[in-house]
Amino acid sequence: MSKRAHTTELGSIACEELGELGAGKEGWLVDNPSLLCALDTHSLALANRSVIVVLGWAEPDSTRLKIRPELSPISAEFVTAIEWLVFDEIRVVVAGTSSGSLLFFSLAGDLIHKQMVYPARIIRLRVRGTKRDLSHETSSEEVCVVMPGIVARFDGSDIQNKLHQWFQETQSQFWDPNPRKRSSDDFGRSYGKLPYQLWSVSKYGTCADAAITGIMPPPLMEIQSNEHYYCGITVGEDAVISAFRLSEDKNRSLVGAILSKVVPATFSTIASLSKMIWRSDQTSPRKSDEKPQPFARASPLTCLKDFPRKGEKLTLSPSGTLAAITDSLGRILLLDTQALVIVRLWKGYRDASCLFMEMLAKKDTAASGSSYYEPTKSDYCLCLAIHAPRKGIVEIWQMRTGPRLRSFQCAKGSKLLQPTYRFGSSIASTYVPLEVFLLNGDSGQISVLNRTLN
Repeated sequence: MSKRAHTTELGSIACEELGELGAGKEGWLVDNPSLLCALDTHSLALANRSVIVVLGWAEPDSTRLKIRPELSPISAEFVTAIEWLVFDEIRVVVAGTSSGSLLFFSLAGDLIHKQMVYPARIIRLRVRGTKRDLSHETSSEEVCVVMPGIVARFDGSDIQNKLHQWFQETQSQFWDPNPRKRSSDDFGRSYGKLPYQLWSVSKYGTCADAAITGIMPPPLMEIQSNEHYYCGITVGEDAVISAFRLSEDKNRSLVGAILSKVVPATFSTIASLSKMIWRSDQTSPRKSDEKPQPFARASPLTCLKDFPRKGEKLTLSPSGTLAAITDSLGRILLLDTQALVIVRLWKGYRDASCLFMEMLAKKDTAASGSSYYEPTKSDYCLCLAIHAPRKGIVEIWQMRTGPRLRSFQCAKGSKLLQPTYRFGSSIASTYVPLEVFLLNGDSGQISVLNRTLN
């Protein structure tokens, strides 16, 4: 009896450029907490504290790029988050730093835009969206920036307009015999800042991860309001799970009002003291410190405190209605983000990572004899892929309360990855299901989890 194949190999990422990231040592992909990964359809971006490597894995001769961001040596700034932004015709890499800045890079390594979000470490960049269809009355596409106790939201259309503007200017400068070279401080001022919303979600302590799950109804007393409200979910040390109603209202919260006064004064004091210590009368002119944007209103809804359990990581389903949360006790919680209740629990999965995927679990569809049949969205069912590195296995469970569909061994030093959300993608004739990839860092092989049971 032949061995059942649970994955399909697609290519290899092995190359010399990865040596600077520690490749070649056993477990280099998973043992280094500073090593970051982000996957696109046919490309992979990896980063450590000071360098970003972009490479393709579908073809041996794919373009490879090494980016060294210009980081502040004064504050010991380093890269803390990385993600792809993919539009129909534009693909860029965005990095978050320990100083709260976003850096947008083209695939030629050019800095497109630089913007400070808030003077705090960026711990996660989350790209997601929902298309308008029968189950969603409105469409929403966004980039969520997660910092300890803080969440920021950038609208996808604003980012797309900014990138279009930059690429158009770049093409026009191609024919300019004397193009003007800009310094890093010019980025973000020539095109203006990207508008965004900022919320403090530290009511129950700082968060280790967070997400905006989608638009939620307004409070009972504000039914007639035209204002948008978002649901924010956080996980952390003090509260395993917390939920907030995030308002677009620009009225300052109490915390925002205090911080808007304290933070600039603190920065001013530090700057004055540094001048006194170094006694440098002749200093190069610098751009003044950016004033943090005031917080919008964030109303706490509920929280789950269960000491000594700590929330660690969070992953959202495509619609945002489910969230899989891992905690410090080796449990995985499945949260209904609309009812804000736990609907499922797994135990014995320490250091696990989870990603949602779609599988052809219907027997009549998976076993269809017609070679011309193309599955539609209704043929797929939502599943959760769980990688348990201590057990060395990957399991796939049907949502919400379905059985375990698959379990197989995976190599040590492997990591689950998922391609980033594609902004503004037109509705194709064939449905593209949500896939999960498995990257073996030691061998360099990248595979996709098969989405049929046969």
